[in-house]
Amino acid sequence: MQKTPDDVSNIHNRFSLTLVNPGSHYFSLVGSLVTAAVISLTIYFGYLNNLVADEIWYKVPIVIGVLVLTQLLDARFTKKKEYSKSLHSSLFGNMLFEATLLMGLLASFVLSKETSLFFVTFGVFLFASFRIGIYTTTLGAGLKKAWAICFIQPLAMFFVLIPQDMWFSTLSNPIALGYGISFLIIASVWSVLTDRAGRPGMESTHKTIQAYLASQGNDFAEAEEIMEQRSSETKVFTSQIKLSSSNGETEFRMVLPEIHPGPYHPVGGSNIPYLIYKNLASSAMIMHSISNHALNLPSKNEVENYLKNLENSEVKEEGLKCTEPVTVQINRARVTGLLFGNNPLLFLSLSPHGMEDIPSYMKTEIEQYAKNRNYTRIITVDCHNAMGEEISKEDGEDMLKAAKSCLDTLITKDSFPIEFGYANSDNMDVWSEDLGMGGLGIICFKINNKKYFLGWADANNMENGVREKITENFAKRDYQLLEICTSDTHYAPVKARNRNGYYQLGLITSAEKLSKWLLEIAKKAEAKTTSAKFEILENETKVKVMGHGIYEDYSKALDNSLKITKGFVIGCVLFFITSLFL
Repeated sequence: MQKTPDDVSNIHNRFSLTLVNPGSHYFSLVGSLVTAAVISLTIYFGYLNNLVADEIWYKVPIVIGVLVLTQLLDARFTKKKEYSKSLHSSLFGNMLFEATLLMGLLASFVLSKETSLFFVTFGVFLFASFRIGIYTTTLGAGLKKAWAICFIQPLAMFFVLIPQDMWFSTLSNPIALGYGISFLIIASVWSVLTDRAGRPGMESTHKTIQAYLASQGNDFAEAEEIMEQRSSETKVFTSQIKLSSSNGETEFRMVLPEIHPGPYHPVGGSNIPYLIYKNLASSAMIMHSISNHALNLPSKNEVENYLKNLENSEVKEEGLKCTEPVTVQINRARVTGLLFGNNPLLFLSLSPHGMEDIPSYMKTEIEQYAKNRNYTRIITVDCHNAMGEEISKEDGEDMLKAAKSCLDTLITKDSFPIEFGYANSDNMDVWSEDLGMGGLGIICFKINNKKYFLGWADANNMENGVREKITENFAKRDYQLLEICTSDTHYAPVKARNRNGYYQLGLITSAEKLSKWLLEIAKKAEAKTTSAKFEILENETKVKVMGHGIYEDYSKALDNSLKITKGFVIGCVLFFITSLFL
């Protein structure tokens, strides 16, 4: 059970590799054109020794024109006919070509020898070798097709830049051919080995990478198909606390799905909190249960299946009273609880210190303790309101102690009639890059003539310390904010080009602005306060979830591929260095 978070974290850490590509294809287009111009100047002034310097004024525009045409042609050979990926690969290929030319000039200067067109030919072959690697891994071409098209762009540029009477002598250099063909073979072997790196669990590493990259452009069908094939059917539970006004006009639900948002936007259940929220007429808070990515829904089909069956929830208990909230803090761990009838609702947090998803063993132990205290059913929420690593042994023990102490205290508390008011940000202008489609919500509990507020954000976690700043701003206005919880949505309003792959709440939007929004919502919720009854609802649904094994296989494939790549890179660099002394 402890291995899965490591696998998920490992996969998540590798996300930074996808940030190597420029964020915009316009950058790659301009960058590749500029690099092609620099290549032209390097060859004319560094390798042709001004033999045809008078031609450079029209040769450079021709090279740029040829590059643009071959980039358009390249796009036709990609699996998804993606022009942007053609531009990205062209940029890096041209940069490799230019680096080879510059290293050749540097070697000639340091070793006091004449410049040789060997490095021009060698650069063409290295450019072609790079194209074999990039076409087979990310652009969806087979090895045979990659070989067939690998020379198109570099040779087109070569034939424009090098005088016609020098074509044969330059390209037929036996040493250059030997080095060049060696790199073509190395690129091909690397491609085959990395594609098989995830076997037997993953048939093709390259197809998985291609499916992931396609999904980043909202073409998620292939990624979901791969994930659904590996998923297995299981029963998942969803608990709800439904509050209804005495006149039946107002209704609110706090929902705790056993499934986990993810795996990543826009695949599967990545936006499941918002979808549940909308299904409940935008009068709900979708909390983060004690669950992990093994409980991700792999496809839109499974999401629809889950949402449809959620309508069949059964009322297990109802009542009119609730205790005042109890908060227990032990070192860094904090647990806040309320008791609805004989059903405790607990909120677990380490904020401002933060942690990853609370592990399932803690849920099991808390539920067993509650059962031993004769509670009917327990609803445990992972507040998910500060960034951090997997919970430490010490913090985990403190949190369990705090949860048990909270449960012990709730037994002794008197219950009072419930009043509540709810409001959200649906009619407010609160769009932000660190906030999901569900926006913000506040519920006001009035218990024993005292008011308590609970905040919610449809967001992927929260910047450390933001919760504390908001609760402090609430306290200045005599509002007691018990907690702010996030849904841990994996929906992304914009593509975040950072290591996490998302913007946690408070990273973009300041704590002051969030406080202003939430206080405005809190006042609306307070004004709507009315007497209510509660209902405890439960639902059991059969759905396919991704499970542990798929993450283990993905993690293994990535690790093996990177090990293979590192070995090949070191070997290629050393092999390249030998060419500088020829």
